[in-house]
Amino acid sequence: MTEKCGVVGVSLNGRDAARPLYYALYALQHRGQESAGIVTHDGFQQHSHVEMGLVGDVFDEDDLDVLNGASGIGHVRYPTAGSVDSCCAQPFSVSFKSGSLGLSHNGNLVNADEIRDELAATGHAFTSDGDTEVIAHDLARNLLEEDLVRAVKHTMQRIHGSYSLTISHDDTILGVRDPEGNRPLCIGKLEDGYILASESAAIDTLDGELVRDVRPGELVVLQEDGEGFDSYQLIEKENSAHCFFEHVYFARPDSVIDETLVYEARRNLGRKLWEESGVESDVVMPVPDSGRAFAAGYADAATETTADGEPRDEDDDGVEFAEGLMKNRYVGRTFIMPTQDERERAVRLKLNPIKSTIEGKTVTVIDDSIVRGTTSTQLVQLLKDCGAEAVHVRIGAPEIVAPCYMGINMATREELIASDKSPEEIRDAINADSLAYLSTDAVAEVLGKERIDLCLGCVTGEYPYDIDGEETDRDVSRPELGGQALHADD
Repeated sequence: MTEKCGVVGVSLNGRDAARPLYYALYALQHRGQESAGIVTHDGFQQHSHVEMGLVGDVFDEDDLDVLNGASGIGHVRYPTAGSVDSCCAQPFSVSFKSGSLGLSHNGNLVNADEIRDELAATGHAFTSDGDTEVIAHDLARNLLEEDLVRAVKHTMQRIHGSYSLTISHDDTILGVRDPEGNRPLCIGKLEDGYILASESAAIDTLDGELVRDVRPGELVVLQEDGEGFDSYQLIEKENSAHCFFEHVYFARPDSVIDETLVYEARRNLGRKLWEESGVESDVVMPVPDSGRAFAAGYADAATETTADGEPRDEDDDGVEFAEGLMKNRYVGRTFIMPTQDERERAVRLKLNPIKSTIEGKTVTVIDDSIVRGTTSTQLVQLLKDCGAEAVHVRIGAPEIVAPCYMGINMATREELIASDKSPEEIRDAINADSLAYLSTDAVAEVLGKERIDLCLGCVTGEYPYDIDGEETDRDVSRPELGGQALHADD
């Protein structure tokens, strides 16, 4: 799996927004490494710098110096819809009769092609195959006839899918979260203004204070000169569809998402993993880095009870937590290697075992997920080659049985090892002595949500959106398109 995208928007009082946006994008770099961009507005004109590459490579001092203006938006991208080239890099910018527009998008639309065809038939010319440009064109069309709030509302009534948006309309900055709240977006207060960002870690980087999450279906408009923000609840749904994988894998551990600190959520998921499927072993170790918080919580719970759920004796310390795998941080991600042989070789380049921690011991290794199974197979063999007497694998999330359509570049069903194999069959395939996943109910309990308020499509095969050929977990259908017909419900 690859990350989604990161979005940010700021409105400041008396200083340029470019550098705060740059630092915020650095804090969100984990959400996308394909391209980076910033759009600012100085009250008279829009300025843009968008290129392929990492934040530190895309911008230099000269680039930031010409991005004038106290308001702006930024984006880091990992492509999940659209091409992997500069035409789909963001923020997407457009100028039209009602001003200039910039748009940064995290998520994925289900009905982008339908809206693109409708707009193209009325004369709109598209320069990319991404869904972000579809949103921009639809919003620009509405802005020709309506005020800002109504224009956003009517675009939201037409697009169907997952989105968190930061938008610049001239020097006004907006934040929008889809009615199901699938993608994260939060509001922060800075010393001289306000910020919208995918994760609170970006707010922390700027010494800001987290105010709250943007609510599902809410439009937030940052006031000019950074004096505050206005809120408009444009659409309300009975249930949300927060992406549980933000807490399991994607978000930074130090971020707070939907009022939950990601690190604590992962530790508590690890505790539930011990409660549900703990196994007595000499040592428990994480797959770095994503398994670390899970393993810490698992080991912590193991000091309190046995695998059978009985209280520990005073002289029984439980399962020892140890760092048994060291990560080479200069090796690319194994799942984007183009061939199976390269993926297998990359695992050995990426992880090096500490022999003294492993040799002659029973080992429990904890990770956040198993996708294809290639990495897990190589990892188990690596530990056994290093002298482990037994290798037990525990996963801090349920089995991934179906693809994600909402902004995670996940493997197809044919590539997902759990799509057609039971945990016992996967255990045999990866050559582990035992294998267990965390239950879906445990995830919901730890996150303090009802299952119906989470997006669990990748682990249940039932989705909160109307996706061709897929089952839904709620009563949902795509909007009926037809231009201005939807405007009658104001």
